Amino acid sequence: MKLMKMTVPGLAVTILAATPAVARDQIRIVGSSTVFPYTQAVAEEFSNQTGAPAPIVESTGTGGGMQAFCGGIGEQFPDITGASRRMKKSEYDLCQKNGVTDVSEALIGYDGLSVAMSRQNPTDWNLTLPQIFKALAAEVPVDGKLAPNPYRTWAQVDPSLPDTPIIVLGPPPTSGTRDAFVELAMHPGCEAIPEMKAMAEESGNKDWVKENCSRMRTDGPFIEAGENDNLIVQRLGADPNAMGIFGYSFLFENKDKLKDVRIEGVESGVETIADGSYPLSRPLFIYIKNAHRGVIENLDEFVNAYVDEAALAADGYLAERGLVALPDEERARVRQDVESSARVEIAG
Repeated sequence: MKLMKMTVPGLAVTILAATPAVARDQIRIVGSSTVFPYTQAVAEEFSNQTGAPAPIVESTGTGGGMQAFCGGIGEQFPDITGASRRMKKSEYDLCQKNGVTDVSEALIGYDGLSVAMSRQNPTDWNLTLPQIFKALAAEVPVDGKLAPNPYRTWAQVDPSLPDTPIIVLGPPPTSGTRDAFVELAMHPGCEAIPEMKAMAEESGNKDWVKENCSRMRTDGPFIEAGENDNLIVQRLGADPNAMGIFGYSFLFENKDKLKDVRIEGVESGVETIADGSYPLSRPLFIYIKNAHRGVIENLDEFVNAYVDEAALAADGYLAERGLVALPDEERARVRQDVESSARVEIAG
C-alpha cells in the first residue's frame, strides 16, 4: 500500500459544497465494531475539549462501513470509517467508481482477536490453531477427503480437550473481525493439518487454502452474533461453556467477567500483541474522506485530535481502553500523513 501526498481535489469540494442543504455540523463516522470504542472515546474527548457537537459514531462492521463510506461524496455519506483490516482492492475500486478518489489512511494501533469465555468455566483453556480450524470450519479432513464438519464437542476435535459442546459466538461475514479471524486463525490452522497441506500441494492451486479453508460452519456450533460485541459479552455470561471472538479491548474491559483462552500457549495482552507473539494480532485503521475536510465543520480538527499523542501514545487515553500503541516513529509518520492529507492507493 503506497501513500503519497496530494491536495484535496477542488472538483470534489465543489460537488460537496453544491449539495442542496447546508453542510452538516456533525461529523459522521461508521465502521468496525472493534474500532468503535476507540472512535467513540475520541469523539467524547473532542466534544468535551472543544465544545463542538460530538461526532455521530455507528458500529456497522468494517465491510458495511466501507460500503457506506465509498458510496460517494456529499452530506449523506460518512466522513470517516473505521476498519479492523486494510481496505480491500474491491473497496478501493468502489470508492474510485463513486468519486471518492482522495482518501487518507491512518494506522491507529494494534489489537488482538481474543477468544474468551466466562470466568465461571473451570477449565484452563489453551487451543492450537488446528484445533480451532477443526472446531469451526465448514469442511474438515475425514479419511483424507474434505467432508462436512462432524465435530460437536471439543473432545471430538482432540481427546485432550474437555468433553463439552462447541459453542463459539463470532462476527458475521461483513465484519473486519471475521476477515481477520479467517486470515489469522483459520488459514494457518488449516495449513498446519497434514491432510489439508497434502491436498493443497496436490491441487497445484496456490489459492487452494483460501478457497477451501475460509468458510465457517453454519450447522450450529459457530453462531454469528452480529456486530455488537457487547452482546457477545452478555451471552457468554449466560453460558459458561460458550466462547466468544472479539477485539482484545472487549476482553480488557470485561476482565472481571471473562477470561482469556490462550492460543498456542500465548495469552492476548498488550505486550504479546505489540511484539507479535500472540498469533491473532492485527492492525486497526481509520480512513478519512479528504473531500469532506474543510467542508464538514470540525472534521479537520477531529482527525488531528484522533492521531494526537494524547490519544495514540502508549500512555494515551486510548491505551487505557486496550489499544496497543504504535512505536514512536510510526505514530509520528501516521500523524504527518494525516495532517498533510496523504492519499492512499491500493494496487491490485
